[in-house]
Amino acid sequence: MGLFQPSIPEITVEELKGKIDRKDLFVLIDVREPHEHEQARIPGSRLIPLGTLESCLGQLSKSDELIVHCRSGGRSARAVQFLCARGYRAFNLSGGIQAWCERIDPSISVD
Repeated sequence: MGLFQPSIPEITVEELKGKIDRKDLFVLIDVREPHEHEQARIPGSRLIPLGTLESCLGQLSKSDELIVHCRSGGRSARAVQFLCARGYRAFNLSGGIQAWCERIDPSISVD
C-alpha cells in the first residue's frame, strides 16, 4: 500500500473567467484569512476561512458547484478534499488568486 493521494478536481483561472463571463451558476469560496481577502479578492468570492469551513457547511448546498481558492492553491486543495469527502461538488482553483492576478486581472495584487 503506497501513499495514494486521490486526485483533487481542479479548474484553471481561464475556465473560471469563462464561467464568470457566461454567468454560470457556481459559488466561489475564498478560504484565505480575512486580512488576505481585504487586500485582494476575485469579484464575487465569498470568504470562508479554512479554519471555519467545517462549521460553515450548513451555509453550503450540495447541489451547488463550489469553486474554492486561496493564495496559490494549497489551502484550497485541502478544502476541496474535505468538501468532496462530504458529498459536495467542489473544484480547486489551480494556482489560486496568484494565478488569477498573473493571467486574468493584473490590477489585483496579492503581494
